[in-house]
Amino acid sequence: MNSRPKIRLFVDHPLGEAQSVPVSRDHANYLFNVMRLGVGAEVALFNGVDGEWRAEVAAKGKRGGVLVCTEQTAALQMPPDVWLLFAPIKKARTDFIVEKAAELGAARICPVRTARTNSERVRQDKLQAHAMEAAEQCGGTFVPPVDEIVSLEALLDRWDASRALVFADEAAVGPSSLSPLAGRTVLAAAPPPAAILIGPEGGFSDAERARLHAMQNVHVVSLGPRILRADTAAVSALTLWQAAVGDWG
Repeated sequence: MNSRPKIRLFVDHPLGEAQSVPVSRDHANYLFNVMRLGVGAEVALFNGVDGEWRAEVAAKGKRGGVLVCTEQTAALQMPPDVWLLFAPIKKARTDFIVEKAAELGAARICPVRTARTNSERVRQDKLQAHAMEAAEQCGGTFVPPVDEIVSLEALLDRWDASRALVFADEAAVGPSSLSPLAGRTVLAAAPPPAAILIGPEGGFSDAERARLHAMQNVHVVSLGPRILRADTAAVSALTLWQAAVGDWG
């Protein structure tokens, strides 16, 4: 059997045996002008639903083309049901958070506006594109949705108590305390629904912290003995959660 193609693309189109997939203008430029692929060349396609498929270039042009699926090379692999909630920071570091969350297996990415969030504007479409590119590059078959930014107050007002909210409180500096959550799951069983909340560079306000501590099914955790930057905290929290409760075991 041939090895998997090195070029992977996310496409918004059904995939299946002998399925024809139109090539967008941007993809045509990348495949035919940048990568110099010709008719018969192979690429890997995924759409977040149908797994990964090997496809051949059936037609090429300056503004488009056609790919035809030949065989499935990987089934859809869904991540555990954990969301990342984070307060946006500077653009490059927010992009980093989204990219790493997609790579680390977040099922949903939710920008949250807190009292001390210092980056009010985020481009949801740009962040979604970063999540898609991360999945393309790391071999993922699922792309986590990236939500529009929402206020923390509004998010908590409608919070479903059946989803554990893991609150990374910078005031709880000390030994990492995510491991006790491992007792909530059973070996080989799916982890329970959860979300990890990471605050802004200035930390949570006293009112926000008090509300979170008072909520049902909130787990206040420490990420270790040092106060972390927001982007480092997001990566650390997801890593610790995956190791303790997620699908890394």
